[in-house]
Amino acid sequence: MIRHGHLTLSKQLRQRVNQISATTIDRLLRDVRERAFAGQRRRAGGVGNAIRRAVPIRTFADWRDPLPGHLEVDFVEHCVGTKIDGDFVHSFVVTDIATGWTECLAMPYRSGAFVLAHIKRVSRALPSPLRGIDCDNDSAFMNEAIFDFCKATGIEPTRSRPYRKNHQA
Repeated sequence: MIRHGHLTLSKQLRQRVNQISATTIDRLLRDVRERAFAGQRRRAGGVGNAIRRAVPIRTFADWRDPLPGHLEVDFVEHCVGTKIDGDFVHSFVVTDIATGWTECLAMPYRSGAFVLAHIKRVSRALPSPLRGIDCDNDSAFMNEAIFDFCKATGIEPTRSRPYRKNHQA
């Protein structure tokens, strides 16, 4: 962010940021995470599996000239090389399958609450109505909040086949 002019830090603060450990960052962000998740703990399998069963699978071959408003959503992980343990920033990438319209929003970590807020934000910016959301099987997408939002607003949720990254829209 500094390199691209989006953030300015004093030399002393920049040095401190470069020296902070992942454990210290986790400790400092504990309250923020608790507020973001509204005190909820991650549930074991049951609800997520039920939602996955309720959301139909659609592979890249099943998309036949969709109307604008059908979105492919996914994360881009900004980590060091192939090491994906620990915390790092994600970009939430939303692409309209028909038009290629793309929005990228920063997320400090994967969270269904952030995903839902970003979907609502993107839907207001789209030039066409939001008709569908296609995602992978990540729990940040396959959860009650997203499922209930889609159901209440008439948005069609679809998902790719598990463990088949090349089957997405």
